[in-house]
Amino acid sequence: MQGWIRANKGFLLFLTLFGIFRTAVADWNPIPSASMHPNLLEGDVVLVNRLAYNVKLPLTDIVLGHTGEPQRGDIVTFSSPQDGTRLIKRVIALPGDRVEMRDEQLIINGQPSSYALLGDGRETVGAAGTLRTVQLRETMAAGAAAPHAIQLLPQVNARRNFAPITVPPGQYMMLGDNRDNSADSRYIGLVPRALLIGRAVRVLASADIQGNWHPRTERFGMDLYSPH
Repeated sequence: MQGWIRANKGFLLFLTLFGIFRTAVADWNPIPSASMHPNLLEGDVVLVNRLAYNVKLPLTDIVLGHTGEPQRGDIVTFSSPQDGTRLIKRVIALPGDRVEMRDEQLIINGQPSSYALLGDGRETVGAAGTLRTVQLRETMAAGAAAPHAIQLLPQVNARRNFAPITVPPGQYMMLGDNRDNSADSRYIGLVPRALLIGRAVRVLASADIQGNWHPRTERFGMDLYSPH
């Protein structure tokens, strides 16, 4: 065994440094579901900046210090407070925010978000089959990095309303952009800061994993915060 280690020490060092880089500096996250439609598609692989909010002890989830604060509109990866599954959603409300939803409209600190119609389409949703979608541009009056697209599924039975809540210190409300097809804070609860992994920055690569597996080259390098 010791002889094998000596013979492969360069490769083992590479694996160790690679693991440190992925767990402490930057990572990539495949998109497995439709919860962030229309902005992220199944088969996208996104670059995640792990230093955006926290510095963690390499190869662990131990937070050594904070490097920045999540902002409304950030797309973040985090561990689900329900079962630890890695998820990717958008930050909607910050600590201290009072937030509610009325018929899909977000109201943050008493300020209603505004919506502009972008178009419609079709999406296959499990046993329900192919359903009509409505795509809107959402502008959060309370302030966000930029307006962003969301998607609604009018035929789906979803949680389109919730009573006002005030987000406690150190926690965040996360919602999927595909509002009627996302297991987010409406179902799994608010997300503590300690469970944040990083801020998604751009699409590294993309392939049509639900079709012919052809690369979607037009999505390569796509900035997640620029209109597209």
